[in-house]
Amino acid sequence: MNKDSIQDQVISTLKDFITDWGLDADITPSTTLVEYLEFDSIDVIQFTVELEKTFGNRKLGFQELLMKDGRYVDDLSVSEFAVFLIGKLATA
Repeated sequence: MNKDSIQDQVISTLKDFITDWGLDADITPSTTLVEYLEFDSIDVIQFTVELEKTFGNRKLGFQELLMKDGRYVDDLSVSEFAVFLIGKLATA
């Protein structure tokens, strides 16, 4: 998979994830989960589970993305998820 297809898959998974929320959100690579889509921490965790299902790998190590210096990251963008996945899937 190349960068564009991974990013497209992240966007598609995110759109599916928020389908029932009633949001009319334009999802782009710069879309942030907490600030723009108003995700709670549990929503972020559930979204990572959906991404693991989408990419068929339950051990992608999302904790590396979600935590820095022992604390949770405040917010992440679609492109940050895509870059993380590109690195993980390249070594899988």
